[in-house]
Amino acid sequence: MTRRRLRVAIIGAGMGGIATAVKLRRSTSAEFVIFEQSAGVGGTWFDNRYPGCEVDVHSHAYSFSFLKYDWRRTHATQSELLEYAEHVVERFGLTPHLRLNTRVTDLVWEEPTSTYRLSTGNGDIEEFDLVVSALGLLSVPRYPDWPGLETFTGPCFHTSRWEDHDLSGKSVAVVGTGSTAVQIVPSIAPTAGRVHVFQREPGWVEPKHEREYSPRERWLFRNVPLAQRLHRAWIFHKGNRRFRGYDVGSSRQRRMRALCEAFIAGSITDPATRAAVTPDHPWGCKRPVLSSTFYPALNRDNVELVPHAVRQVTPTGVVDATGTARDVDVLILSTGFQPTRFLASLDVKGRDGRSIHDVWRERASAFLGITVPGFPNFFILYGPNTNGGVSVIAQLERQAEVVVQSVRRMGRTRRRSIDTVPAAARRFVEWVDRRLATSASAMNSGCHNYYHDPAGHNVTQWPAGHLAYALATRLIARFGLRTQR
Repeated sequence: MTRRRLRVAIIGAGMGGIATAVKLRRSTSAEFVIFEQSAGVGGTWFDNRYPGCEVDVHSHAYSFSFLKYDWRRTHATQSELLEYAEHVVERFGLTPHLRLNTRVTDLVWEEPTSTYRLSTGNGDIEEFDLVVSALGLLSVPRYPDWPGLETFTGPCFHTSRWEDHDLSGKSVAVVGTGSTAVQIVPSIAPTAGRVHVFQREPGWVEPKHEREYSPRERWLFRNVPLAQRLHRAWIFHKGNRRFRGYDVGSSRQRRMRALCEAFIAGSITDPATRAAVTPDHPWGCKRPVLSSTFYPALNRDNVELVPHAVRQVTPTGVVDATGTARDVDVLILSTGFQPTRFLASLDVKGRDGRSIHDVWRERASAFLGITVPGFPNFFILYGPNTNGGVSVIAQLERQAEVVVQSVRRMGRTRRRSIDTVPAAARRFVEWVDRRLATSASAMNSGCHNYYHDPAGHNVTQWPAGHLAYALATRLIARFGLRTQR
């Protein structure tokens, strides 16, 4: 008797969901459906459309290994990345598998059938043998709780929910100086009447060196065999060397600080502003910011750096921590996301009806960041402690390959489920904690970042380079996952 094909649900049509779908199609006979709550594919590159939006990673690294692409820039813009996602979907025939404008709300494990009952916001209910969550890490905006925020009478919005307004001659407040804000400020400064940049705490900023590829370079990457692959390998090599700088006592840590300090000195004319943007914490404490244009933008006459947090908002302006009020017409919240709230929009119930959020009440954790004991046939992409490793796209590919390995293993052994060995998950978390203890991002280094949960656990970062993660997913995953009848 021929066994039916396994059915796989993929939640999210961002880069992780696309990678999983491509690899399932190329290496298995499984049926799959991709659920996406937005009206198009691309994930963060569909949702984020603010001025200046582009990736921080070289394009040849921030792309799939299985498809060569004619990138226009060293660092792709949002529009180019969205085009890329759409191109991959079309190239591999994924469109018939898409269900756009469909949000998955609940997953419930059914022990008798070894399937998940999947519910959507549209009221549909279906059963799947395996489910892959590809919801992403930075998808839930963080909105501040400043007193008076709801009374502001002008346009007020989060950067991930960008609203198009004519900023000509307007006084604009941009709150935050992270990776998003440093792209927005140089983009709107030439148009706005005045831009007030509120900085709660400075972070290290490195020159990005972004540019258009020359016609000759694009021709070489298109036509010379292995040219693009060799360039990609070089980027990963440099990225793995860079990782050693995250150790507080390393010589590379000192070199990275010196590079950033020289960038400040050579880019900003005002001594007070130079002092205000210079951090007193180690390089790598926070997510390093790459921008070649932010510091020069602070030299403009119509741009003011406010080196203080916001204390409150009035109907017509913003009051900083010193009590100084500034009248503004538009309030832009570059206040980040909630990365430690994994699967925040999804309720998953595993064996014995346990919710994954109850299991994660003390700490979010997963074996290799992908699977959780007691939640069979459920896989997480960009899960706990997987952020980093040169390029998140490469990390996502390795995670998608674990899914494919599991699908093939279940098909080969005719087992109905695959679950995580609790001891393997525990040892993985212990190893992560040991590695991160000496990192510049550790809280005992006086660091404040988005990596840690309220209890102080670093639940987001991968503590090594991408090669280590690739080896772990290929060699260790099979020993931490066991099939069951």
